[in-house]
Amino acid sequence: MPSRLPIQDIFAGLVTSIGTAIRYWFHYTLVAFAWLGVVPLTACRIYKCLFTGSVSSLLTLPLDILSTENLLADCLQGCFVVTCTLCAFISLVWLREQIVHGGAPQWLEQNQPQPLNGVGQQNEAQAVVNGGVENAVLDQPANPAAENVVVGENPEIQEEQVDEEEEDNEDEEDAVVEDAADANNGAQDDMNWNALEWDRAAEELTWERMLGLDGSLVFLEHVFWVVSLNTLFILVFAFCPYHIGHFSIVGLGFEEYVQASHFEGLITTIVGYVLLAVTLIVCHGLAALVKFQRSRRLLGVCYIVVKVSLLVVVEIGVFPLICGWWLDICSLEMFDATLKDRELSFQSAPGTTMFLHWLVGMVYVFYFASFILLLREVLRPGVLWFLRNLNDPDFNPVQEMIHLPIYRHLRRFILSVIVFGSIVLLMLWLPIRIIKYLLPNFLPYNVMLYSDAPVSELSLELLLLQVVLPALLEQGHTRQWLKGLVRAWTVTAGYLLDLHSYLLGDQEENENNANQQPNNQHARNNNAIPVVGEGLHAAHQAILQQGGPVGFQPYRRPLKFPLRIFLLIVFMCITLLIASLICLTLPVFVFSVFAGRWLMSFWTGTAKIHELYTAACGLYVCWLTIRAVTVLVAWMPQGRRVIFQKVKEWSLMIMKTLIVAILLAGVVPLLLGLLFELVIVAPLRVPLDQTPLFYPWQDWALGVLHAKIIAAITLMGPQWWLKTVIEQVYANGIRNIDLHFIIRKLAAPVISVLLLSLCVPYIIASGVVPLLGVTAEMQNLVQRRIYPFLLMVVVLMGILSFQVRQFKRLYEHIKNDKYLVGQRLVNYERKSGKQGTSTTPPQSSQE
Repeated sequence: MPSRLPIQDIFAGLVTSIGTAIRYWFHYTLVAFAWLGVVPLTACRIYKCLFTGSVSSLLTLPLDILSTENLLADCLQGCFVVTCTLCAFISLVWLREQIVHGGAPQWLEQNQPQPLNGVGQQNEAQAVVNGGVENAVLDQPANPAAENVVVGENPEIQEEQVDEEEEDNEDEEDAVVEDAADANNGAQDDMNWNALEWDRAAEELTWERMLGLDGSLVFLEHVFWVVSLNTLFILVFAFCPYHIGHFSIVGLGFEEYVQASHFEGLITTIVGYVLLAVTLIVCHGLAALVKFQRSRRLLGVCYIVVKVSLLVVVEIGVFPLICGWWLDICSLEMFDATLKDRELSFQSAPGTTMFLHWLVGMVYVFYFASFILLLREVLRPGVLWFLRNLNDPDFNPVQEMIHLPIYRHLRRFILSVIVFGSIVLLMLWLPIRIIKYLLPNFLPYNVMLYSDAPVSELSLELLLLQVVLPALLEQGHTRQWLKGLVRAWTVTAGYLLDLHSYLLGDQEENENNANQQPNNQHARNNNAIPVVGEGLHAAHQAILQQGGPVGFQPYRRPLKFPLRIFLLIVFMCITLLIASLICLTLPVFVFSVFAGRWLMSFWTGTAKIHELYTAACGLYVCWLTIRAVTVLVAWMPQGRRVIFQKVKEWSLMIMKTLIVAILLAGVVPLLLGLLFELVIVAPLRVPLDQTPLFYPWQDWALGVLHAKIIAAITLMGPQWWLKTVIEQVYANGIRNIDLHFIIRKLAAPVISVLLLSLCVPYIIASGVVPLLGVTAEMQNLVQRRIYPFLLMVVVLMGILSFQVRQFKRLYEHIKNDKYLVGQRLVNYERKSGKQGTSTTPPQSSQE
């Protein structure tokens, strides 16, 4: 091998690499054009063609697909359409898995036709052979005693009765299964047919092969199938329901009302799905009457798909939207607004208005569910039996949507609306009326959508999101405080109304049950309350849930129990009202608003600021005060010396934290934001004949965002000194903060680099350039463009260094391809003193 590669070898290797790169570039360009151009553009044009409603659009569809008008807009809209169709396809596959693994509803699996109302009592013996698995339903009348179980009186007697019933039922079940199996042997072929058993693809596809990233052209077939799937789903799940709903609305004369809603397409499609569900129910009943088993089952599966889709829309879309609008309506007086203002905002931006109300409703529902989970940690298991336990591993909302009848979902929806709406009335509307009556000058709050303050609201929002909310929503102490308040209220209400055993359980029995848990779990967990009307099937279902979260503890039932429960509900409503008044007015919110306004006056002067910022600032001060008081109370039993020692340690830690915060959260973001302003924002926004203005608060706010992004990217990137230092600072935490390490290893290097980046260009532009005798225009040009010019120089140097490294790798690759004969593995021995290493024979050889 020569000491240096010949030029022709380097040129030949370079040409080969360039050819390979060009070939891959063409292939990946074709892949990108197919998936990001052809698929979304075809989906969008087909969607528009179908919903145009004219025959001429169908005839001109090929020309419309090849048209070059509105390419970008149609591609973006087509990406949305493709995403919706893919989500629908994935949802169908997932729903199929839910039906296969969780079992189909009883009315779908049965042989004999029954009403489709899905009542929980099944009193006819039957067996369905589905995919080789025989499922028998017992022919036994509902036991009234099992439906009216007295909670917690004597679980041992109930357990013995249940065991006897189970022994009898097992004998009857065996007989029923044998009879049903003999009866179904003749109809085996019909019953083995399953509309859900779709053929799976024989070939295992990877993402690279499916998308065409492996270099093959097989992805063109997948593109064709995706286009066909998009067309099919648009036709079946959008076109047909929309036109069914449209014809129905026009026939009923509701077209004007639907158009006034600004969501004509969505409402029309939902109406079409509802009518389609009703049609599927009727057709399923007719198929059951004429004993068309395959048609009956297929129609039933289609009805389940439509039913689950509508219930998902209602649960996730309609219910939070109702809650959001109800919250807005009940809080109008708090913000000095009227329904006319909300109507005008809806008319101007209907989509944004509905999305904001839906978002507010989702937040309300989420925190309500979180509070219910906290109540379950305090109350006796079984008190909240009427509410679904979201922590229950056996709880599956999709299975409930599949199995429960539609009237039960409707009843649950109406009950949820009543409960959530009543709580909003109790905790928002009524307290606002009381506050306006007692404190007329306190409301409304200042929530203008513009600001005449010299402080940018971006910095205030950043302060709210990055400092205040993480502290107030911290999942440790705040949640423990709320849990302690709930426990104290429960104990008080229990002793006042003699419901301590019902709410919290008897301590002695709890201890006994805890000792007997390994031997008596069956007796503790099998006393769940069956819902009235569900019969023996519900009782058996509750019995079979052994060891699950559906626990039950017996309690003592006092005299006049219904009256005491009613008084408990009244006491709870009064407590919620008082708590809402306290949170809105007296020691918390009044202090927070006034303290926040007083603190914000130092920042903004006499200018009006959004009340959210003042309330957030005041609440943060309140939270810090309460936290300090609780810490001092926890230290008081340890003595004065320990308190002084703790105060000394915490004061030192607070001082170190403040210094670090000033450096890392103050100086570094300010310098970073100012550098970003000089390099990017000012050259793009301010012409050369105008003077740029810099706002330190805005630069600091943008610098905080940039610092967080840079820190996140650094932590996700390769290992280097900055990532090592940041990880060490995170590992130490606030309690073990090392001020010397942070300043020496993190703050000083970063601040030095930022200061050099700011000062060196300024010195060159303002100190060196005037000495060269250039004109004033040239000096202004250099001062304004030196920062982006130096950025371009740094980027160009980085690119050149990267290319040099790549060329070195290419050089080694060409040399190895031409001259490398083989590789062998030898032992490595460290040289000691003057003795050289002895070369050992190769351990392995690869030629």
